Amino acid sequence: MLRLSSLLPGGLLAIAVTAAHADVAVNFIDPAHYTDAAYSHAFANEKDRAEVQRDITQHLERLAERSLPPDETLTIDVRDIDLAGWFEPWNTRMGHDVRILRDITWPRIKLAWALKRGDELLASGEERLVDMNYLMVTNTYPRTDRLRYERPMLDAWFRGIVGRREGVGSE
Repeated sequence: MLRLSSLLPGGLLAIAVTAAHADVAVNFIDPAHYTDAAYSHAFANEKDRAEVQRDITQHLERLAERSLPPDETLTIDVRDIDLAGWFEPWNTRMGHDVRILRDITWPRIKLAWALKRGDELLASGEERLVDMNYLMVTNTYPRTDRLRYERPMLDAWFRGIVGRREGVGSE
């Protein structure tokens, strides 16, 4: 499936190609009001939020490519993002904001989702994903991965969605 994503500076059109066998649509609802959706700034601008949105979308698309059957469609509405850690205004390095990870600054993502096969609703729900043990568990993602703590949380959630194909309205 081809999806037109956005017009880039200079008038170039970016085209994202998703897998022909699985379909996932990720929508970011009112991202300007997200709790914390920037990798390197305490106050996210549109460009900062776009980087996080792109990375989350790509990760969810990869999960769908591996796990969803060809006839199923997953729609995800992301309603809030709060990345792991936070920015402490007194803790900067050479004038740059630094994300500080503490055991109380766990990653959180609030979303609504619907899994369909054709017009048939297989499962749906609204969830608040939280990983309170993000600093205490083995993480196989590289230390340089900017979504290192959010990816395992999304992976676990996605595995649960794939397992709930039969139950409509789970939450």
